[in-house]
Amino acid sequence: MSAPQTPEHQRVLIVDYGSQVTQLIARRVREDGVYCEVHPCQKVDDAFLDVFRPQAVILSGGPESVMHDGSSRAPQSVFERGVPVLGICYGEQIMAAQLGGSVEGGTPEYGRAEIEIVRESPLFEGLGAIGHREPVWMSHGDSVRALPQGFEPIAVSEGAPFAVIADEGRRLYGVQFHPEVVHTPRGALLLRNFTRSIAGLSGDWTMAKFREEAVTRIRAQVGKGKVICGLSGGVDSSVAAVLIHEAIGEQLTCVFVDTGLLRSGEADQVVSLFRGQYNIPLIHVDAGDQFLGELKGVSDPETKRKTIGRLFIEVFDREAAKIDGADFLAQGTLYPDVIESVSVHGGPSHVIKSHHNVGGLPERMKLKLVEPLRELFKDEVRALGRELGLPPVFVGRHPFPGPGLAIRIPGEVTPEKVAVLQKADLIWLDEIRKAGMYDTIWQAFAVLLPVKTVGVMGDARTYEDVCALRAVSSVDGMTAEFSRLPWDLLDRASTRIVNEVKGINRVVYDITSKPPGTIEWE
Repeated sequence: MSAPQTPEHQRVLIVDYGSQVTQLIARRVREDGVYCEVHPCQKVDDAFLDVFRPQAVILSGGPESVMHDGSSRAPQSVFERGVPVLGICYGEQIMAAQLGGSVEGGTPEYGRAEIEIVRESPLFEGLGAIGHREPVWMSHGDSVRALPQGFEPIAVSEGAPFAVIADEGRRLYGVQFHPEVVHTPRGALLLRNFTRSIAGLSGDWTMAKFREEAVTRIRAQVGKGKVICGLSGGVDSSVAAVLIHEAIGEQLTCVFVDTGLLRSGEADQVVSLFRGQYNIPLIHVDAGDQFLGELKGVSDPETKRKTIGRLFIEVFDREAAKIDGADFLAQGTLYPDVIESVSVHGGPSHVIKSHHNVGGLPERMKLKLVEPLRELFKDEVRALGRELGLPPVFVGRHPFPGPGLAIRIPGEVTPEKVAVLQKADLIWLDEIRKAGMYDTIWQAFAVLLPVKTVGVMGDARTYEDVCALRAVSSVDGMTAEFSRLPWDLLDRASTRIVNEVKGINRVVYDITSKPPGTIEWE
């Protein structure tokens, strides 16, 4: 995460203090056409700021307390460079403490709250006048109790008399709530006011511009070398491959490792798309037996992930060795992977799951990495895919985990279970598409549970598996609500699965949101 990646763009620096939703700040800013990067607080010092030269800075929330010795701070020069600064939650508390105010433990606020605007400010443009009450999402225990010189409260809440503070002259702002989460309905507008009205940024971040710049960067990096791209069958690696092919043509060879853990028909779709539509050189490796063999007896979710990641690299390595003169390896690494992986090496955020596509390159391969999507979020990758002309049905495909169906089969994974789940999943998605709801759902899939139940089919007693159906609504995958689907849709899907999939005699619907659950079951 060296800085800066794109010096030709106006850019905002987001300093990460360990909040689980820091990525959402970047998502909201970029959705408005303003380029930004997230960097861990440990890496942001005066030298970094001199190189990055941000036009605005956002300090994220975090789990620490400003009152504790050794808690994270911002470089003091952040507040002295003359650029606008917005502190969010812990970021507001850092700002207050470092500039001469004070922070204390007080009445905590968690969940929905309301702020009341008490002074006019460009930060509230379009939100409301003095006296307006705006719903927000709070998550804090400590609160600012005394303001630094030059600051004044511009909004209050029941639990935070300094819910929003400002030094308008120095363009320094702090908010105690989280404008980045969807639970703050108009938080995106507040962030836009900060980047556009206060920082004066015009918003020059588009996928058309990114495509042009990425092609230039790939050509400069690769030169006349050869590139191998590891395809997983997902949108990320596919978009990366098409983009690289646009840049260097026949210098690219794709290796598609079919793990045997893809959705029904997905392997054929990938081969058809790359060989047929794009005429990209493609090596298709059917390694399903090897993957399923190694997973025999394995039930721990993290062990499954690591086993699949290791095998993917081994199989890919074997095939790549057959390609003479390869110099580069292309991966579909995304920006969230990069951000989360930094925390593994000393950043403040807690990592929920490992990412097998970041830092997993064997040293013996001696290949340099080409990662053209490492600056992009998932929705930006989809936008780039559309810009590149990938079929809408492919670009709009629901997210699919790298380990595939292995983590949708809690417990041991067997070929028989995979076949059963593929059929059930196919029916579930088919019914969702027929109902015209596929594009309005963030992610839908079936899970084969390690639970058997008694059933009656015809006049016979059955003792078979349970299938759980999952569908969630989300804008980013960081938080999600279970989809309130019509009963008749659930009825049709359940009836078809029980009737058409041998081995399943009961269907349940997962109504857990994220948090407290995760979207995937493992």
